[in-house]
Amino acid sequence: MANEDGKVPFPNLDAENGVVEHAAEDGATDTEAEASHAAADLEAVFDVPVQVSAVLGRARMEVGELLKLGPGAVLELDRRVGEAIDIYVNNRLVARGEVVLVEDKLGITMTEIIKADRG
Repeated sequence: MANEDGKVPFPNLDAENGVVEHAAEDGATDTEAEASHAAADLEAVFDVPVQVSAVLGRARMEVGELLKLGPGAVLELDRRVGEAIDIYVNNRLVARGEVVLVEDKLGITMTEIIKADRG
């Protein structure tokens, strides 16, 4: 399912695009039933705290340059406007996404999940 970069794109669940969910006997779709079963399996870890970081970009500079920065200074990052940002969970890259505005706060929309190579 992952491409050569190890990225797993989110599925598009539109009936117009040919992806159709089938209802189970209890009325739940296959996807809902699988999600419910997976959630039950993970219930023991629901309360475990994790650190989530969204990295807009990075920059390298010397301490002297850093000390010269003041209010209104512009720090050039290694990303372009509109480029995906990295989303880390406990310092491990897990996804890429976009910055969104939700009411008066910034948020993140995940656009792709990064499949970790375990080996």
